[in-house]
Amino acid sequence: MVFTAFRDMKPLSQLMFSIFVVIAAFLAFLVVSLVVAIPFFGVDSMTSITNISDLNNPETIKVLKYFQVVQSIGVFIIPPFILGWLFHGNIAEYLSLNKSVNFASVLLVLLLSFAASPFINFIGEMNANMQLPEWLSGLETWMKTAEENAAELTEVFLKVDNLGGLLFNIFMVAFLPAIGEELLFRGVIQRIFTNWTKSFHWGIWITAILFSAMHMQFYGFVPRMFLGVLFGYLLIWSGSMWLPIIAHFLNNAVAVVGMYMIDKNLLTPDIEEFGSTSESYYMAVVSIVLITVFMLMIKRQNSEEIQETRYLK
Repeated sequence: MVFTAFRDMKPLSQLMFSIFVVIAAFLAFLVVSLVVAIPFFGVDSMTSITNISDLNNPETIKVLKYFQVVQSIGVFIIPPFILGWLFHGNIAEYLSLNKSVNFASVLLVLLLSFAASPFINFIGEMNANMQLPEWLSGLETWMKTAEENAAELTEVFLKVDNLGGLLFNIFMVAFLPAIGEELLFRGVIQRIFTNWTKSFHWGIWITAILFSAMHMQFYGFVPRMFLGVLFGYLLIWSGSMWLPIIAHFLNNAVAVVGMYMIDKNLLTPDIEEFGSTSESYYMAVVSIVLITVFMLMIKRQNSEEIQETRYLK
C-alpha cells in the first residue's frame, strides 16, 4: 500500500512537520542509545550525563563522543529518510541520491576544497574579530563564552594519540556530519525553501543561514554559511547529493587530519592561518577567483544532464 497522506503538504507545513520528525527521531534514538550505553558506560555515567564537565577525564570524553555520534544519526541521518518516504515515496530520488557523479566532478570538488581554504580562513578571521555595539555587550559575552566552550570541546575531541583515534574522529566529525547534515539541510530543508520561494537561489541562501546558525558558533558563522552556499550550488548544478557530501567530508576531514598532524609536530601551526592575515588578502582574492572557476566548471560539466528547474517541485 502506497502512503501518500503527506505528499501534498504546503512548504510551511512540510517545514513544521520536518522539525517535528527531527525532534521525535532524536528523542526516540536517544532513549534507545541510553539503554544500549548502560552495559558499556554504567548506570552512573548515564544518569549524570547532563552534569558531565570534566573534560580531562578520558571516560567523560568517551561518553561525549558516543552521544555526539548518537546525535548525528538521530538528528541528521534518520529524519531525512523518513521525510523522503513521507513527502515523495522514492527516498533516493527525493534526496538526490539516485544520480552518480563522474570522476572529473569529484576531482573538481577536491580542487575546490583546497582552493577555498584561503578565502574561508580570511572571512573567518574577519568574523572572529567582529565586535557588537556596547548595548549588546551581554549578548557578546554569551556568544564568546559559547564559542570558547565549543572550541575547548572540539580541541579535546580531536586530541588523540593513535591512528585508531584519528580514524574514529574522521568518522565522527567528517563522515557522519557530511552525510547527515547534507541530507537534512540540502536534501530536505533546501528543497522546502526552494519550493516555497520558487527560487533555488533563495532556497540555497536561507538554508545556508540556518545551517550555520544550527552550529551555535557565532564567530565562525560567516565562513560556515559560505560553505553551506557552496554545498547548495553543488547540489543544484550537479543534481546529485554526492558532490556536496564529498565536499563537506573533505572540508571536515582535512581539518581533523590537520589538527592531528599539528599535534604530532608533523605540520606547523601556522598552516591554520593560511590566507587569514591582513597581509595575505591577495591570497583570498585568488582563492575566490578559483572558487568561481571551479564552480562554473562543475556547472558546465553537468549542464547537459541536469536542468536547474528540475529541482523545483
